[in-house]
Amino acid sequence: MARLYEQYNKTIAETIQKKFNISNRLAVPRLEKIVINMGVGKATQDKNILEQATDNLTKIAGQKPVTTKAKTSVAGFRLREGNAIGTKVTLRGARMYEFLDRLVAVALPRIRDFRGINPNSFDGHGNYSLGISEQVIFPEIDADKIQHTLGMDITIVTSAKTDDHARELLTAFGMPFRQPGQRAGGK
Repeated sequence: MARLYEQYNKTIAETIQKKFNISNRLAVPRLEKIVINMGVGKATQDKNILEQATDNLTKIAGQKPVTTKAKTSVAGFRLREGNAIGTKVTLRGARMYEFLDRLVAVALPRIRDFRGINPNSFDGHGNYSLGISEQVIFPEIDADKIQHTLGMDITIVTSAKTDDHARELLTAFGMPFRQPGQRAGGK
């Protein structure tokens, strides 16, 4: 069983229930899924980039991603409807908790000049999104074998109704949010 899932069941859920005065244990916010998306716009010129992105995402997530295709044609980007332009994976259950654990404990601290993630990237419904500029921060990826640095978007979907409840849940899981007033840059 995943370490964060056990921690949630033993302490985190009870703490949040008391803090927000939630009467029913089942109404306590919890993680529902984590979606990892790698948009690869250069894949229209070079198919190897998409294959590399799929391979990297498989190593990071622990399951095979699906290829995303363009919904519309955009002449300015030399993009036709149906072209493969990215890859994504949805994690649930034990894999979701294991990925979150690796993200918080290993990957985020490996970012250069890391001062915390933006505490304002919630969508108003308790879901959090963050962008990562390089896939190399994950220990599963061998930096020497990388030909193209690819970024990814990670969306954490919770059952929380408000951003405050979701922020409290993610903070309890160890998400390193930046302090208010602190800037993201190195200055």
